[in-house]
Amino acid sequence: MLRQYKLKDYKFRLVLWVLILSVIGIMVIGSANGSYQMKQMIGMGVGIVFMIMVSLMDYLWISNFYWIYYIGGLVLLIAVRFFGTEVNGAKRWIDFGGFSFQPSDIMKIVVIIFFTRFFMKHEEDLNKPQTILKAVGLVAIPWFLIYKQPDLSTSIVVLLIFCTIYFIAGLSSKIIGGMILICIGAMLVTQPDQKILKGYQHDRIMGWLQPEKYPDISYQQTNSKIAIGSGQLYGKGLNNSDVNSVKNGNFIAEPQTDFIFAVAGEELGFLGCCLIVALEFLIALECIMVGKNARDVSGTLICCGMAALIAFQSFINICVATGLMPNTGLPLPFVSYGLTSLISLYIGIGMVLNIGL
Repeated sequence: MLRQYKLKDYKFRLVLWVLILSVIGIMVIGSANGSYQMKQMIGMGVGIVFMIMVSLMDYLWISNFYWIYYIGGLVLLIAVRFFGTEVNGAKRWIDFGGFSFQPSDIMKIVVIIFFTRFFMKHEEDLNKPQTILKAVGLVAIPWFLIYKQPDLSTSIVVLLIFCTIYFIAGLSSKIIGGMILICIGAMLVTQPDQKILKGYQHDRIMGWLQPEKYPDISYQQTNSKIAIGSGQLYGKGLNNSDVNSVKNGNFIAEPQTDFIFAVAGEELGFLGCCLIVALEFLIALECIMVGKNARDVSGTLICCGMAALIAFQSFINICVATGLMPNTGLPLPFVSYGLTSLISLYIGIGMVLNIGL
């Protein structure tokens, strides 16, 4: 489980990027809603402890229990359906005496570990129909449970992580082409009489395409773009008292979570936004570089899975805040408020650090 490591091999640069981004997140959260700042600081402290612990544990030993993680993750997702707390029509959280956590965030890390080991077990027959059907069936179960919460955005991220790991593992390009054709066909579900998307999901897409016709649906994205633009180059400053700001004027519900980038744009300006984007990119890139130099394919897959998680989730969150994609509830990694998301990301980074060692 524990090995003799050399301190010079520890990827301190990756740790530095993560810590800087987390501190920026804490400052912006404090400005958006001060009541959440201390909780995020505690989450960061717990996350750092877990990151250090996991970074010193052999990732191959950790992945030995991949079936336990998978089954445990499914149990938590099923528990959400029966015992979860419902907020704004979605049942995604489990509450334990005032402390709530979101199993779907944990499942993202589980998917990375589980399918890394699964694809290694099937290294010789990755492109055979029976292996593809097994893999799709195994990812379909957690995907369905997350989708039914309902949480379409997280279910999409889970599929993107799965596809990335499968591609890196050696999936045929012909099969990838077929999947792309299926995705293009799925774009037709924006029709009003379709049965795949729920009503509010369809409305969000239409509100994004035609905001002037759906002002009650598109107002958050409209206000988010106005807030980002109002920050100009340097921003209005953290904890400002401007009554027209997005946080003080209550123009966006829960600005400390899904629309934290709007607060950052308004208060830190264009330069602050560029810094956040650059740090998210550098963290994902560092994960890829560690994976490139990993001692085996298993390490490469875990690192690329973490890079995919951070890159896709950052891309979607920022696109939503800037109006480039329909509104969907995804946190910005290491920046948005959310203890389960933050701690699970730190655990994933811990595994990347161990692979680097």
